[in-house]
Amino acid sequence: MHNKSVAELSRELESGKISSVELTRQFLGRLKKEDEQLNSFITITEEQALADAHAADEQRAAGKATLWTGVPFAHKDIFCTNGVSTTCGSKMLANFVPPYDATVTENFRKAGAVCLGKTNMDEFAMGSSTESSYFGATTNPWGLSQGEKRVPGGSSGGSAAAVAARLVPAATATDTGGSIRQPAALCGVTGLKPTYGRVSRYGMIAFASSLDQGGTMARTAEDNALMLNVMAGFDPKDSTSIDRDVPDYTATLTEPLKGLRIGLPKEYFTGNLSAAMEEQVRGAIREYEKLGATVKEVSLPHADLAIAAYYVIAPAEASANLSRFDGARYGYRCEDPKDLLDMYTRTRAEGFGTEVKRRILVGTYALSAGYFDAYYLKAQKVRRLIQQDFINAFKEVDVLMSPTTPSPAFIQGEKTSDPVTMYLEDVFTIAINLAGIPAMSVPAGFVDGLPVGLQIIGDYFSEARLLNAAHQFQQVTDWHQREPQ
Repeated sequence: MHNKSVAELSRELESGKISSVELTRQFLGRLKKEDEQLNSFITITEEQALADAHAADEQRAAGKATLWTGVPFAHKDIFCTNGVSTTCGSKMLANFVPPYDATVTENFRKAGAVCLGKTNMDEFAMGSSTESSYFGATTNPWGLSQGEKRVPGGSSGGSAAAVAARLVPAATATDTGGSIRQPAALCGVTGLKPTYGRVSRYGMIAFASSLDQGGTMARTAEDNALMLNVMAGFDPKDSTSIDRDVPDYTATLTEPLKGLRIGLPKEYFTGNLSAAMEEQVRGAIREYEKLGATVKEVSLPHADLAIAAYYVIAPAEASANLSRFDGARYGYRCEDPKDLLDMYTRTRAEGFGTEVKRRILVGTYALSAGYFDAYYLKAQKVRRLIQQDFINAFKEVDVLMSPTTPSPAFIQGEKTSDPVTMYLEDVFTIAINLAGIPAMSVPAGFVDGLPVGLQIIGDYFSEARLLNAAHQFQQVTDWHQREPQ
């Protein structure tokens, strides 16, 4: 059963060939056995999962099931789960148990899905390798057979590794600068970052509020569509949520691609990309041409400014968002503080990891008097130019395609001592978050036995078109079916 997709598992449950309790036990058994070498989960909710599975079987017996009823999945440990630890990968929240559900959590609960636990992540979603988690690094299942420990990408590396290793068929994730697409690419799975505001951020612990977006992680484009059907929609509890009708994202999956106009941003096929990676990506694009699509080169003139703008805006927003973790209300508090200032100082010094502290310092500096206009305001102006580049490009083409990452998964520890090199891992993904548009990564080949991702970028609210393009590609290729040994 672990090799079946969400759609296939739903059909198995509907036919009565297996019960949700039996299915959940199978996945829990595999998870507890295999995750010792991956560390893709922070929390496994075995007792709750079995109780939910039993309730799902009763729902099916009563004829009240939805497609998701009884299907196992996992949440990234950034979504609040009522009564279940939500750590955000940090010592600061290691013992935090929310008294409420995030909207995304609530939606899956109402759909009858069975959550097996919470997946590992970079602390407060700050990272590109899932090495900054307080609960230890996650290992990419690809490379283990050669005795190599490689990163799964980040910050949603736990979700990507779990899906790639067939520990769960699907998992929620979040994307602030590439944190769905980059790990999806490095782990050989399919991941979608929707348009900003398409999925509610209520109960999703904030990193950079104008960039964060919840999304999906699964092996197939069809499963991503099924997940987005549950997650998307207006939420009055989230002031950034968009009040717009939500289509059935599975309805257009099978539409032919004849006439699809694909743009290749010339700035994304440069010296940042190895020849082997470029060949795999261009090979995938040739498959689209066989399916009837046309390809042309386009330009994103301000693409080279994206990383610089992002690493002013994101740390600035993080500095503001993380100011709430002071030991006074919830989360970690230092022992025996001498006074209020000592409590603030030691709580934050002891509760946050190195990367989080680095970004708080950068962000606080950028927002400080005398530097706001020079850094933060300038970065926001650049952000508007980047957004306009995409608006102009979509006047000429329907979708853009590029590599998701400049290289395959790297060895653990290889880039932790050089944060700038680590930041460059997101060189092809960050601009999409600055513009607020949707994008996804689909498996498109291998380099040196490691997965390569093709990034498909769309105009605002064009998730259905992206999923259609990805699904049709997966009908003529089998990269998404490859399984790490």
